[in-house]
Amino acid sequence: MKAMILAAGRGERMRPLTDKLPKPLLPVAGKPLIVHHIERLAAAGFCELVINHAHMGKMIEARLGKGSTWGVDIQYSPEEVALETGGGIYRALPLLGDEPFLVVNGDVWCEIDFSNLHLSHGDLAHLVLVPNPSHHQQGDFQLQQGRVKQGNDDLLTFSGVGIYHPHLFESCAPVVFPLGPLLRDAMDKGFVSGVSFTGLWMDVGTPQRLMLLERIIQHNLSANG
Repeated sequence: MKAMILAAGRGERMRPLTDKLPKPLLPVAGKPLIVHHIERLAAAGFCELVINHAHMGKMIEARLGKGSTWGVDIQYSPEEVALETGGGIYRALPLLGDEPFLVVNGDVWCEIDFSNLHLSHGDLAHLVLVPNPSHHQQGDFQLQQGRVKQGNDDLLTFSGVGIYHPHLFESCAPVVFPLGPLLRDAMDKGFVSGVSFTGLWMDVGTPQRLMLLERIIQHNLSANG
């Protein structure tokens, strides 16, 4: 299975840090955030990666190269203007192929074991959901007996990690569009499974959360050292 890391966001909430450096290259525990994803994907057996980029994308390519440092092969899907999550994945479909693929948001930190995720036959998406963080207490979706649904109660937050079948995008066009409406439509038709994850996960969306993540990682390293 191939994997895609979404790295095209401008990172407005991260300014001024992202004025001179794309968000995926912001350092966490001594290495760029996106490198942590690459290492975790490689450890889980993902050897073929696709990374999209827009804002200062050439810096991402220059830093990561073709992926040989981590024993993976990286292909890039450049975007002149960020196409949002749905549009970015759709543009990269020729690189991702005809089989299901894993997608990871480049601006989250997680300790999810990617090797445990799979898409069942007939489903269009498999999502990882997490407990609602303080900045998103309303949550996104329900998880009921392994199926992800829309609802108003007992909602969890979408982690930004999921497996998708290319057929999820078969009605789409090469324009800017979000992923959410596609997922909600597939949920209503019963084609979305899911799993909950209660380990370390963080949306690294602001300088404050970046600093908090750094403290958590350093604390964990000290506790385990």
